Amino acid sequence: MLKFGADIPFVSHLGFALHRMQGGESELHYTAQPEHLNSFAVTHGGATMTLLDVTMATAARSDTPDFGVVTIEMKTSFMQPARGPLVAKGRLIHRTASMAFTEATVFDAEGRACSHATGTFKYVRRQPAAGAAGNGASDGLKVISTD
Repeated sequence: MLKFGADIPFVSHLGFALHRMQGGESELHYTAQPEHLNSFAVTHGGATMTLLDVTMATAARSDTPDFGVVTIEMKTSFMQPARGPLVAKGRLIHRTASMAFTEATVFDAEGRACSHATGTFKYVRRQPAAGAAGNGASDGLKVISTD
């Protein structure tokens, strides 16, 4: 099972499931719960942006799992409503020793692109949390498969 080294309660609450984190690519699945919808009964833009952010961060970390990343900037375009089960696919476009340049797209159940983002992340050396040394804590993503 893949481990991320940090617990992110918000990601756990949303219920993101990690399906791929390898070779500069990532794939996460997400089905919005009723409390994650907006007034139009589609996935709230904030939940979608969080999905894009986590997907890009996962792609950035796929080759350097011992490092964490922090978001420096993110640009998001919403192209159509995000309904039903969603799949987010991320890609590491370029990296330097300290920065990652990424992109991600969220697709609906019919495979239509709903939103797209680009993001810049800074690699940071992970510091063990107080009392968490060696406990293998995850960042709240449920791992489905690692292939």
